[in-house]
Amino acid sequence: MQYLLGTDSVHTTAAICDYLGDRVTADDAVTAIAVADDATTRRDGEEALNVAPVRLAAAGDVETELRSGTPAETLLEAAAEFDADELVIGTHSGNPGSIGGLGSTAQQLLADAGRPVVVVPIPEL
Repeated sequence: MQYLLGTDSVHTTAAICDYLGDRVTADDAVTAIAVADDATTRRDGEEALNVAPVRLAAAGDVETELRSGTPAETLLEAAAEFDADELVIGTHSGNPGSIGGLGSTAQQLLADAGRPVVVVPIPEL
């Protein structure tokens, strides 16, 4: 399987890794993407991407990329580019102080993706 992991924070990546931890095998590939457009989101994205290779070491291949753009559109483009079998995202921004519920990126991906999207709850901080 080819998983595409969309993240914006360490908390989001950790929750997604908890979900994928028992699912990924040496035959699977994971591409983790963070979308950042300014210095703060870039730093958060870089930190978030550092978590995936460590937590998903059982996967055959784990790649990370920091991209710019609109999160939902960027993740949809990446899903097509990598021919992802499944997109895995958080319910909402995993940054401290974010409000629970389904965020706008998750809503747009669920509406527009032509492949399975798994939305993982982010624990309250």
